[in-house]
Amino acid sequence: MSKKYCYLFTEGNANMRELLGGKGANLAEMTNIGLPVPQGFTITTEACTQYYEDGQKINDEIVAEIMEYIEKMEGITGKKFGDAENPLLVSVRSGARASMPGMMDTILNLGLNETVVEVLSKKSGNPRWAWDCYRRFIQMYSDVVMEVGKKYFEQLIDKMKEERGVTQDVELTADDLKELAGQFKAEYKSKIGTDFPSDPKEQLMGAVKAVFRSWDNPRANVYRRDNDIPYSWGTAVNVQSMAFGNMGDDCGTGVAFTRNPATGEKKLFGEFLTNA
Repeated sequence: MSKKYCYLFTEGNANMRELLGGKGANLAEMTNIGLPVPQGFTITTEACTQYYEDGQKINDEIVAEIMEYIEKMEGITGKKFGDAENPLLVSVRSGARASMPGMMDTILNLGLNETVVEVLSKKSGNPRWAWDCYRRFIQMYSDVVMEVGKKYFEQLIDKMKEERGVTQDVELTADDLKELAGQFKAEYKSKIGTDFPSDPKEQLMGAVKAVFRSWDNPRANVYRRDNDIPYSWGTAVNVQSMAFGNMGDDCGTGVAFTRNPATGEKKLFGEFLTNA
């Protein structure tokens, strides 16, 4: 039997850390005990090792399995990639065996294109949120996957804020963000020479490759050296249904611990930012 490179969160557990990475194993464990985890699947550390053995290419067998698992994920969520009725958006995150906070790359809102952003805009009744997600995705994908620096997009945001006479990103309207998304795509084309990818499956493979590639980025290499983490371990990739923190003031993003990380006191501790 050929090797299995993908596991749904329902197929893993906390003991599979070497294969699923810390994040993947914990997402599986939380799913097992019934916590409301947005569902998805993990591409194993062995797929990362294979990527490097194949000369930094994802081979056909692994690509086929990833596509099979996207279909399984569509079945679980009831949503479909690129769909005009109920589109699936995912986050793509690294997850090594040992925690390496901030060392490797993440892509959010993957699956957005011109059709999907219009669908989300209408269905949510919140066009500002939909266009904010899209412009963030273009910026993140360009930076992480295609290595077009963030600064080019930040300059466009600053220029627009100046023109509109506002100081905060949240003061930009839906129309402003729609215009900004167009400017971002033009910036992408001028730097890369091709149009920004609109096919979610093409976006996904680009993102998975970028996460594998980030295992070997300079900051990850320094972190591993300082913390005695073997290069041979590789990283897993978690593809997970998106949860949104920027849909309004009743949403947010943050981190929480069951202890105070500074004192060890057994008490809920965390911080969050609304509408972000």
